[in-house]
Amino acid sequence: MSPDVPDFSRQRVLVTGGAGFIGSALTWALNQHGCTDIVVADLLGMNEKWRNLVPLRFADCVDVGDTFLADLRAGALGRFDLVLHLGACSATTERDASYLLRNNYAFTRDLAAWALDKDIRFVYASSAATYGLGEQGMDDDDSEAYLRRLRPLNMYGYSKHLFDLYAAKRGWLDAIVGIKYFNIFGPNDAHKGDMRSLVTKGFDQVRETGRLRLFKSLNPAYADGHQRRDFHYVKDAAAMTLHLAATDTAHGLFNIASGRAHTWLDLADALFAALARPAQVEFIDMPEALHRTYQYDTKGGIGKLRATGYASEVTPLAAAVRDCVTGYLLPDRRLGDEALSS
Repeated sequence: MSPDVPDFSRQRVLVTGGAGFIGSALTWALNQHGCTDIVVADLLGMNEKWRNLVPLRFADCVDVGDTFLADLRAGALGRFDLVLHLGACSATTERDASYLLRNNYAFTRDLAAWALDKDIRFVYASSAATYGLGEQGMDDDDSEAYLRRLRPLNMYGYSKHLFDLYAAKRGWLDAIVGIKYFNIFGPNDAHKGDMRSLVTKGFDQVRETGRLRLFKSLNPAYADGHQRRDFHYVKDAAAMTLHLAATDTAHGLFNIASGRAHTWLDLADALFAALARPAQVEFIDMPEALHRTYQYDTKGGIGKLRATGYASEVTPLAAAVRDCVTGYLLPDRRLGDEALSS
């Protein structure tokens, strides 16, 4: 067992968005650390994310419908020790602002209020999208004054930012944990369509065409393919999140990132190497809708996380991509399917 993650075996945990990309990874990580008394709450809809649940162990799976919050308040779903709130619309291209306001802001506000009232540990997904272009830095400062200087570039980022501000103004960040996930990649995101990570999308592109398509740069400071991102493996992200969930003294906003910036070409090289193929990259025009909101350079400092006692090394990019490709994408497996190869 990792020294950063204690035993969760006696805890009862609610994971909203538990069938989704990061939510299912957290459920998998809880299983790795002895926890199976988990209630997965999600909207399974018409896509294939239900497949992420098949290898996982949990006590119940419930639909996040109109009565979900009322059921929680009435005690119909039982007692919980921990809430991991990953349920949200994660599409940065979503244009329905009213939907994002209801789903990402108001629901989080009401769920957090319930958890605080019941003295339940509450950990929720904010987003690195709240930082916008990063003019104010990408520091996980949770002071209201700092948060008010941030300028998210899309409604998704703003919907997350709204709750961060709400929680800061009311002093909730002294008791709860908000997670600012950077560019997370890994298994279990196949259902996300265009919002899949480049590793998953690129894997399909390379197998179909032998080439990987990347956006041309419109910023003269960055050559094509040299735009930089803090790419972070979902297994590391899950371990960091559970560490914070289990550390009672941790509260406020935290970056969950590698702390390193890599170029898109770095990621492409890692993908081709994992597939044992020669690198062939094609640069394509960036869609006009992204021209004003495209981030050219992101890196999340993780000093605040380290200060809570998290000591595990971050998986190097090439090793993480290789694990994702050879362990999950090539054999078409999800997190939890590891036993099938033993």
